[in-house]
Amino acid sequence: MEYLSLKKEIIDNKDFKKLREIEQFLLKQGLRLDKNIEYTIAVYDEDKIVATGSFENSILKCIAVDKNYRGMGISNKIISELVAEEYVRGNNHLFIYTKPDNYNTFGDMGFYKVAQVPGEVILLENDPCAVGRFVENLKKKRVDGKVVSAIVMNCNPFTLGHEYLIEKASKESDIVHVFIVWENKSVFPSNIRYELARNGIRHLNNVILHKGKDYVISSATFPSYFIKRRDKVTRIQALLDIEIFTKYIVPALGITRRYIGEEPFCDVTAIYNNVMKEVLSLHGIEIVEIPRFSKKREIVSASKVRELIRERKFSQVKELVPDSTYSFLCSKKAIPIIDKIQNK
Repeated sequence: MEYLSLKKEIIDNKDFKKLREIEQFLLKQGLRLDKNIEYTIAVYDEDKIVATGSFENSILKCIAVDKNYRGMGISNKIISELVAEEYVRGNNHLFIYTKPDNYNTFGDMGFYKVAQVPGEVILLENDPCAVGRFVENLKKKRVDGKVVSAIVMNCNPFTLGHEYLIEKASKESDIVHVFIVWENKSVFPSNIRYELARNGIRHLNNVILHKGKDYVISSATFPSYFIKRRDKVTRIQALLDIEIFTKYIVPALGITRRYIGEEPFCDVTAIYNNVMKEVLSLHGIEIVEIPRFSKKREIVSASKVRELIRERKFSQVKELVPDSTYSFLCSKKAIPIIDKIQNK
């Protein structure tokens, strides 16, 4: 039997019956259906699903072939069609997170290793030169010093808590590199979060701001459909993120220290912080954990700011954000974001 003799179908994301069938098929392959898929192809032998593949933004995921149909080139065809659709949508730089056992399979299809957590996950991309270009661009912003620090932030939006952490790092470091997580999983779009951070640190002359782009991974984009134990997901994602950080970012910029904010509420972030403390010291990177900034005995957080926006309590919002962030929130550009928060 050949691929051409099988029936291929693009699955509508609102066709819950067929998505449920795909979910059941993936479970039989030891995988889960990722909740954030945007586009899915299913391959049928008559009415039976024998293969599937999906993507979300630039990440290919949930690719599986029934064991009785392997060796027919079906996975190659699925990936080729997913890539073609990605290109139509303007996504040319593509990624696959998968099990290390699948490296050779995807490598034969033009994907190259970026980083891995041995025995758990490997990150591949379709451009062999992309991570090299990323490193070369980082080197252009390198400024040597005795203490060169890094901070990774989402800033959804930029608050006095973010300002406090960066200011503290600025006082204690020669240079501070701040990376803004770039994927648009936040209510404040990435370009706006970047601008809010840029305006909030204008008074600090030893802070360099970076767009996190493709190599600063967040829990929002890390796929976990191939990891059997859900309690391991955060740890594995943290280990992969740290592998990329130490392999590419640290040597490019001469990083010697990383600042993190203490996390008393979010279990996911707390686990991530603990993994960083455990692993980064092995690479000679000092970890400095800063207690969260408080005002009137309440911790300042972006989630609290969004909550106050939702409740239309803008006088209280003003107390938790820098003037530059508040000015943006009062501008016409902020109206769609505020509407989205208030009507969610």
